[in-house]
Amino acid sequence: MDKKKKLRSSEWFGDDGKMGFVHRSWLRNQGYPDDYFEGRPVIGICNTWSELTPCNGHLRDFAEVVKKGILEAGGVPMEFPVMSLGETIMKPTTMLFRNLASMDTEESIRANPLDGIVLLTGCDKTTPSTIMGACSVDLPTLVVPGGPMLSGRFRGEKVGSGSMNWMIKERQENQGYSAADIREAEVCVARSIGHCNTMGTASTMATMTEALGLTLPGYSSIPAADSRKKMYAQLSGRRIVEMVKEDLTMSKVLTRNAFENAIIVNAAVGGSTNLIIHLTAIARRIGIDLKLEDFDTIGSKIPLLVNMKPSGKYLMEDFYYAGGLPVVMKELTPLLHKETITVNGNALIANYTDAVCYDTDVIAKLEKPFQDKSGIAVLRGNLCENGAVIKPSAASPKLMKHRGKAVVFETMEDYHERIDAPDLDIDENSVIVLKGVGPKGYPGMPEVGNVDLPKKLLAKGITDMVRISDGRMSGTAAGTVVLHVSPESTVGGTLAIVENGDWIELDVNERTLHLDIDQAELDKRKKAWIPPKPVADRGYVKMYIDHVEQADQGADLDFLVGGSGSKVERDLH
Repeated sequence: MDKKKKLRSSEWFGDDGKMGFVHRSWLRNQGYPDDYFEGRPVIGICNTWSELTPCNGHLRDFAEVVKKGILEAGGVPMEFPVMSLGETIMKPTTMLFRNLASMDTEESIRANPLDGIVLLTGCDKTTPSTIMGACSVDLPTLVVPGGPMLSGRFRGEKVGSGSMNWMIKERQENQGYSAADIREAEVCVARSIGHCNTMGTASTMATMTEALGLTLPGYSSIPAADSRKKMYAQLSGRRIVEMVKEDLTMSKVLTRNAFENAIIVNAAVGGSTNLIIHLTAIARRIGIDLKLEDFDTIGSKIPLLVNMKPSGKYLMEDFYYAGGLPVVMKELTPLLHKETITVNGNALIANYTDAVCYDTDVIAKLEKPFQDKSGIAVLRGNLCENGAVIKPSAASPKLMKHRGKAVVFETMEDYHERIDAPDLDIDENSVIVLKGVGPKGYPGMPEVGNVDLPKKLLAKGITDMVRISDGRMSGTAAGTVVLHVSPESTVGGTLAIVENGDWIELDVNERTLHLDIDQAELDKRKKAWIPPKPVADRGYVKMYIDHVEQADQGADLDFLVGGSGSKVERDLH
């Protein structure tokens, strides 16, 4: 570190007057010795551990391992909690609270005597929320991803801890699953510490973090239960101290090229559509102009190199044993920005030159991919003026060009009430339209876009239909599902005025989504449309509804875009 550059923590601890006494003396009750306050970098360990976040239940142990590394490198570890977001537990959706958790992270970092940050993440929103918050402060920051569960096993079948969820209704209807069968399956599916073991949103976020250069190379693929995960956590603790000395801040790592790399890697691994919203929000916090079309123009022509659920058949444990993300990064060398800096101080591709693939049925060669084109397709048309997205690798090829009559559900409650009604006018050629599940409407934009099909169609063996909504879907799910329709129905987007029986045309190759009514009728309906009443009139939820941006902008709160930096002008006395 430049000897002329003072540590940020010295503003708290380096003063010999009253305020230095105040800041140091209260921490003395922890038994800290003098040298903790004498120029050693103070590293904040931002922990998203919670017993209400199953995917992050092991991060309390990981924090202790990180602390060892920090101490070994001469730093002072200071662990602090932030709001944790358990995807599988919280109602109505963790996405409602992603921005709140980012505020918690940002202000916890800025308000305290920290020189560098380690983010302990795992479950879906804990990764983007903490990264967003840290971006707005822009200190040296490194991510320790918690890792996926070990592969599930159920009656001889390898099952994913996320993807199995979407099979339950069909198996109950067609395979006669009993309550006892369900109990047995749920234990077999989630059999170890860690997050979902498919290429769902949690694994996608960990992969994104490594592709951005925010983790030590090779870290994101390792299962949570593998001892090498803790080894990397200890090494991360050592490295963050060096990053502080080098003044390697987030803005030096998160360049435009780094974001483009993340889009390319996400396409190659068959990552979640949720990456779009989270990566866009992160970019807007750090000051990078990332557009919705970038995900298509940069990522949609990238070949699919990973054969993993929900786009394939394997799970994260298999991916790691096959060589993991390092192999993918090496294969993508001709397509990536090779010289982007990473948290270990090296150029990106320099970290992966020695990677070896041990199973080509899990990770393909660039010249012989599982699919020639993967990634995300961005749709435009009168039904999505500001865009919508679909994940071709998880969709049915026969439905990628489709024209069908709309079967409309005004709310999620309306869907639950009517979807299995015997007299519902629906067949396999229909297009299910779900309204009121966007950022403002639900609120929080839940993962409901991949709604279950009606029982009567499941009984006929139908497993996929075109579904359209202003919501999201789980990264563990598959199907021909159009998501993130913007503007959402609740603010008067065209989705709001779709009626039962309207013809809708989807053409993924042409990137179009069209409501087949003339302009005069469309204008007439919009003029007669009455906005729904907001679902909250107080507290955080009201603030969220009043300030959340649309999906194509990352669904951040408008006043959180950008950052305030690390400087705090006023003291507490």
